[in-house]
Formats: sequence, structure tokens, C-alpha cells
Amino acid sequence: MLDPVLASRIQFALTVIVHIIFPVVSMGLAPFLIYFTWKDIRSDDAVYEQLRRFWTRIFAVSFATGTVTGLVLEFEFGTNFAAFSTTAGELFGGPLALEGMMAFMLEATFLGIFVFGRERVSNRLYFLSSVAVGLGTWLSAVWILIANSWMQTPRGFELAMEDGQPIVHLVDPIAAYLNPRFPWMFVHMQNAAVESVALIMAGIAAYYIFRHHIWEYPIKNIEFWETTLKIALVALVITAPLQAIHGDLYARHIVETQPQKFAAMEAIWETDSYVPEYIVAFPTSIQDLLDPRAKEIFGFGIPGGASWLASGGDPQATIQGLNEFEGPQPPVAIVFWSFRIMVALGFWFILLAFWGVYRWWRGELYGDDLLHKALMLSAPLGLLAVELGWIVTEVGRQPWVIQGVMKTNDSVSPGLTGAEATATLVGFAIVYLGLLTLYTYVIVRIIRAGPPDGDELTTTESSPPPQSEVNMDD
Repeated sequence: MLDPVLASRIQFALTVIVHIIFPVVSMGLAPFLIYFTWKDIRSDDAVYEQLRRFWTRIFAVSFATGTVTGLVLEFEFGTNFAAFSTTAGELFGGPLALEGMMAFMLEATFLGIFVFGRERVSNRLYFLSSVAVGLGTWLSAVWILIANSWMQTPRGFELAMEDGQPIVHLVDPIAAYLNPRFPWMFVHMQNAAVESVALIMAGIAAYYIFRHHIWEYPIKNIEFWETTLKIALVALVITAPLQAIHGDLYARHIVETQPQKFAAMEAIWETDSYVPEYIVAFPTSIQDLLDPRAKEIFGFGIPGGASWLASGGDPQATIQGLNEFEGPQPPVAIVFWSFRIMVALGFWFILLAFWGVYRWWRGELYGDDLLHKALMLSAPLGLLAVELGWIVTEVGRQPWVIQGVMKTNDSVSPGLTGAEATATLVGFAIVYLGLLTLYTYVIVRIIRAGPPDGDELTTTESSPPPQSEVNMDD
């Protein structure tokens, strides 16, 4: 049986890795759905009704699955991390409760109107429902990221000992909730969600455009997919560069608040200056893969790049090495390689965005088969980048669960046995992978069905006829 600490950490990581997919899709789709709804109301072009209805189906499935998988995470704080809940419950419980009472209820209430009420409410109320659903989705991220960012940069609290247990007492809610990490995490996460959805939209649209324009297969509603691709490229060309610029500034903030995490991101063990930034790195042996050290890895590096990144412009700046920090180090290999892949994907998304916009400007968007293949292959990569970003964020904080306050080994439920933790881990793996498989199957079915066509648009959501027009003999 696994050690209860290790089993609990793996179980929580598994649930988060699966769960995060669904809120990313929901949050990323929210601004698109508001735009589609506004255009549907203001325009006579049926393609915007198709866009609204098609992507609303995917949003609704993602919201429902995310709700199921997300609720379990909160129970895990009690079952697997009771010591953490006892210590941080006074501060941690507030944002989680507000997420449920404020954000989730707002989103769930108006989602019914948004999904089923197009022909039953006024245009103004229907548009309001789209805004409320999108606002609720993003408010959920606010409260979840407030809780998580506080764990990264805890503020506004006092630590007291009660019956031998450290207890966090909230003394300044403003300082705690608006801690230094929160704005960085929120902007980076929400922009990543929109970017990920833009990549999914572009990849799906490219598939149908490729079949129609390159293979010359007859595709129904090809205008729908062409419009989808253009909208996705506009979103991508905005979010991809913004993510890189913001990520650069974010890394500087990490240097200031979590220097040990930054040293793990760059695999710097000894304090040094003029440290290169390896954009592409390759291990020279298996040992280098499992125990990376920046100066012993073969790759393409920018001389002084890491120092420049850490200092904000000085390539000669000194970076504190991991050996200067007391206690166990983060799993450097996981953090280092996750960060490298995430950054490489970010640059690929920028190239992809400008490649697509350039072809659009040249009038060759539908004829570039190489671009179509690149977009199709890149469709899931935004979600992969988000997963890698969270790995860097959470694994890089180790050995702390609350930075500088509580270590992960001390946060696990004291009465939890290895057998119990291992059994629930196996059960969670089966159930969550099953849910992910079912979700993928349903989404694929929706994509294959495509958008509603002309006849469906006029009959499926039409209001029932007035009673005077009903033939009572039928």
C-alpha cells in the first residue's frame, strides 16, 4: 500500500488534472457565447444562431461535468487533508463558500434561461442571461484563485497554536483575499482559458474546412465552420501574445515571492549570475532527465536570459540556487520540464496565430492545408499548456502546502491509513477516467452532428402556437 501522504497527493492531483478541463472550456467559451448571443439578437445572419446553439451545447455539457468533478475536490479537503482544513479552514472556507453561493448559483440559475429560453423571454433578458452565465463562470475562478493564491503568498492572518495544532486566524480579509499572487493568477488563468478554447474552435473548424476545400468533400454549413475559424483566429492572435507578455511579468513576481520555485523552474542548484534561459533543452542522459541541472543540459539557450527574466532586464543578475534553501526541494525534474514544454507551446501558439491571420489577410486561409493540419493537431494543446502551468504552480511550491506556514506532509488527515488512501486512489482513478471518457464521447458526438441547419433553426426552438390556432381534433 502507498504511503497515505503520497496516495492523497496523487489522488488530489488526478482529480484536479481531470476537473480543470471542464472549467477551462466553460470559462473560455463564456465570452464567445456572449458575443454570439449579441450578434444573434442584432443580426439577421443565421450563422450566429448556429454558433450560439452549437457552442452552448458544449458549454452545458462541460458545466455539468465540471460541477460533478469539482464538488468532490472540496470533500477531499476533509477526507484526505483534514489537518490542512483544521489549520486553514477559517480563511480557506470563506472563498469556497462564496464560490458556491455567489458564482455557482448565478451561473446555474441563468443557465436554464440561456439554454431553453431563447423563444420564451425577451431579447434583453436573454442577452442578460448570457452575460450572467459568463459572469458566474468567471466569478467561480475569482474565488477559487483567491483561495489558491493565498496558499502561494499568504497574507492577512495570524498563526496561533490551539491544542498543539497551528490555526490560521483571519485578521485582514482585504489583505488575504487580494494577496499579491491573485491578480497574476487570475489574468493568466482566464487568458489561458480563452486561448485554449480558441485553439479548440480553430482545430475543429480546420478539420471541416480541410475536408471541404482540400479534399473537396461536400460539407453542410461550411460557412459556419469558416466563420468559426476566423473568430477563433482573432481571439488567438490577441490571447497568445498577451499570455507570453504576462507570463514574463508573472515569472518576475515569482522570483520576488517564491525564489525557490523559480530556481526549480530553471534547475539552478548553485547561486549564479548570467544564467542562460533554455527555450529548448535536451537531457544528455537518463540521469539528466530525472535530475536536470541547467548548465549540464544540451539545448538552445539565450545567454543571460534567465537572469534577465528574473531581474526585469539585467542579464548579469544573480539567481539564488536551490542549495541555499533549507529542507527538501521541489521535484525539480517535474517543474523544470513542465515549464519548458509550457513555454515552448506558448511560442508555438503565437506562431500559429500570426500564421493563420497572415493567410487570412492574403486570402489563402481556406487553401493552406499545412495550416489546417497544424491547427487540427494543436486543438488540445491549449489544455495541455494549462495542465503544465498548474503542475509548475503546485509542484513548484513543494514542500509547502501553505508557503512558509505549513508543509504538505503535515496537512494530511492524521488517521488516514495507507490502505484507505490507496483504495480511494484506485476508485477515483477508475471513476474520473470513466467520466473523462464519457465527456469526450459526448463532445465528439456533438461535433460530428454539427450545427443546426436551416429547418432545425426555425422549428426546434419555436414557441408553441397560440391556443386558437391548435386543431382540437388532433
